[in-house]
Amino acid sequence: MTVNTSDVLLDPYDYDFHEDPYPYYKRLRDEAPLYHNPELGFWALSRHKDVLAGFRNSTTLSNREGVSLDPISRGPHASKTMSFLAMDDPGHLRLRTLVSKGFTPRRIRELEPRVTELAVKHLDAMMEQAGSGTVDYVAEFAGKLPMDVISELMGVPEEDRDRIRAMADGVMHREDGVTDVPAEAIEASLNLIVYYQDMVAERRKKPADDLTTALLEAEIDGDRLTDDEVLGFMFLMVIAGNETTTKLLANAAFWGYKNPDQLAPVYHDLSRIPLWVEETLRYDTSSQILARMVSGDLNLYDTTIPDGDVVLLLPGSAHRDERAFENPDDFIVGREIGAKLQSFGSGAHFCLGAHLARMEARVALAELFTRIRGYEVDEANSVRVHSSNVRGFAHLPMTVQSR
Repeated sequence: MTVNTSDVLLDPYDYDFHEDPYPYYKRLRDEAPLYHNPELGFWALSRHKDVLAGFRNSTTLSNREGVSLDPISRGPHASKTMSFLAMDDPGHLRLRTLVSKGFTPRRIRELEPRVTELAVKHLDAMMEQAGSGTVDYVAEFAGKLPMDVISELMGVPEEDRDRIRAMADGVMHREDGVTDVPAEAIEASLNLIVYYQDMVAERRKKPADDLTTALLEAEIDGDRLTDDEVLGFMFLMVIAGNETTTKLLANAAFWGYKNPDQLAPVYHDLSRIPLWVEETLRYDTSSQILARMVSGDLNLYDTTIPDGDVVLLLPGSAHRDERAFENPDDFIVGREIGAKLQSFGSGAHFCLGAHLARMEARVALAELFTRIRGYEVDEANSVRVHSSNVRGFAHLPMTVQSR
């Protein structure tokens, strides 16, 4: 059952879609579970069971051209900036296994006190500003913390972190109406890579207690990561680990504000914060759309999708599928989600940074809620990000009431 663009439309570059993709997803799930957009050259899967099967089928649905629909990001070069996320096995497995030796759950656990300190620093500054009225939660907190955490993890000196954060912002920034990667973003990417190259060279000479050194020292049976592979992973952290966590923190604040009955118990019991984070990941996930390339032939819904075609997996839609969740359009903190969550993918490419993202969100929101007894979002002046694959806010102005 496929329906062409004339009847149902999915355009990941459309601003109306960015403002609220969920009515579009519902039509896709009901009317075109396998959707084809010949103009933009992709197929799309929107139902929970199909998206999950797509994530788990890493043989027929290949990552080797990257996971973005944007033309400049797709292609055999994608792994230079997206590391093993833009690879298939055996290369993917080799690289991921080596990286995992440095990027361990223990390293993340040991980072938590430092994440708390960073959160406190940015929150103190934000609360001071908030005292005189409205404050931009993204600019002052949600947009600062995740990149600083990555810099802390990698060993970027504190005096360089503002500059690194500005470069990372430049990599991700898109002006309205720009569907491909602009020249400024390419320049910011090159500057970031040059900075990291110098850092890798420095750690080769003088190891330190950080992730960069751990990656350089990671070894399995004599096999080690090359400098370029270390750089690719560092860049992946900036793209995949920074922006998505910023969006998660802002989405949590926005939907918490829109559902005060769900948030009220959180103020009294901070142990409910992880439940709030999980429901945010389900209800309005940062990572909405991921591209795959058909390798061989794929048969779905009585249709053969040809070798080499692009298939979009839509976790944003999967999470609102009433076939998988009861009352999926209601924001319910504490609902049963479990293994049905697809924000971090599934299968061979399950996100290596999932535990880091959850820890950051938990720490950040707990520190926020120890300081405030309420907040109001200025919806009229909030600004959504325009992106073909992530969803969240560029600006989220709010007023806060201190405890």
